[in-house]
Amino acid sequence: MYSIVRSTEMPTDTELVTLHRYYIWANKFRTHFDKILAEGTIREPNALIWFADETGLFLSYWYASLYVVVEGWDELGCRDDEIDGLLTSPNVEHLRRYRNGVCHFQRQYLDDRFIELMSSPNSVEWVRRLNMAFGRYFLTELTRRRVSREGLGDMS
Repeated sequence: MYSIVRSTEMPTDTELVTLHRYYIWANKFRTHFDKILAEGTIREPNALIWFADETGLFLSYWYASLYVVVEGWDELGCRDDEIDGLLTSPNVEHLRRYRNGVCHFQRQYLDDRFIELMSSPNSVEWVRRLNMAFGRYFLTELTRRRVSREGLGDMS
């Protein structure tokens, strides 16, 4: 099961904005995936083709990128009741393994790392809820902090 290792300090504005960037990247993959779903352009329900097509590409990189946000969330010690509750799910470990399957070469095309998350009950709903909860958190927290580019110092 997934274990949370948290910092005891609240993240700085710069750290939070940096984590938000990772969320933006993940969410961009989600929007591309959702666009394909809405257009109904999924060509074939065959997993061999699905993983090689845009549908599998955008979903897989969304999931992999979303796990990076989970890692950063824990490393920075961020806190939010909804997100923290979602992160108690066994799906966090499945998402981590899915990310590893995407970002590290696997010898098998349909590696277990992909199958575990896809076959986990309510995983699709869970991933979407987690993604939206992160979006809500960043909107709320960054607005509360009124973070601006001027306040982040030299980030070049």
